[in-house]
Amino acid sequence: MITPNCRERLTASDFEFIAGTLGAGRNNSSTLAQLLTDEEMRDTILDSETLFQAVLQGDAQLRISPQCYFYILLRHVLKDRGISNRETCDYLASLLENFSVTERMRAPGGAGHGTQQYVSDLLLALQKASPSQSFLLRAHIGNYTLFISGVFQDRVESRSRRGGPDMGFFEGVGAANFHSAAGHPFARQHALSPVFEELSERFHDLRLALNETAERHLHLDEAPSLILGGMTNEE
Repeated sequence: MITPNCRERLTASDFEFIAGTLGAGRNNSSTLAQLLTDEEMRDTILDSETLFQAVLQGDAQLRISPQCYFYILLRHVLKDRGISNRETCDYLASLLENFSVTERMRAPGGAGHGTQQYVSDLLLALQKASPSQSFLLRAHIGNYTLFISGVFQDRVESRSRRGGPDMGFFEGVGAANFHSAAGHPFARQHALSPVFEELSERFHDLRLALNETAERHLHLDEAPSLILGGMTNEE
């Protein structure tokens, strides 16, 4: 289950990188590290333009955790696009962190088979799912379609020209399932409903933000077979 918890999982290396980037000296760096334990101050610090530029340079992504790296990148891109909710940014960063490992993209409950995963299989699995399984599947479908259409836009568009599902299909299915997930008691219990509602309502805008992030900062050249399986004309 993906949750917006990247900011809560900053590592010692992340603290060292942030303090070293923004601190003018040893004493200031120590004070900055202490401030990062305060949630409000931490969020303000993570919004720093200086920090964003530092993440883009050198070996920063090798020195910090994936959750820190993705959050800082996405926060900058989303703010530029008028999407200011930190929880939504945190959720998307967690999504990128999780789905950057192919095995973590597997649907809950064994929906989908083999090395590939089709959106059609996930939608069919909903018909037999229990209420709790239905919530997990709907959240996964939203996550999966947003990740595919956001990070692998060129592949979606290329395959749609050969009869595969187009971008409108992924946006429609993803937005609808995020909306359904938002109304589930589990989402309300864990304060996920507002995030899922924004993911649903602004799916298109968030997809474009991921397109920009992938094109400018991630430079992904190969899509694993699990992802490609979600983009055939089987849907």
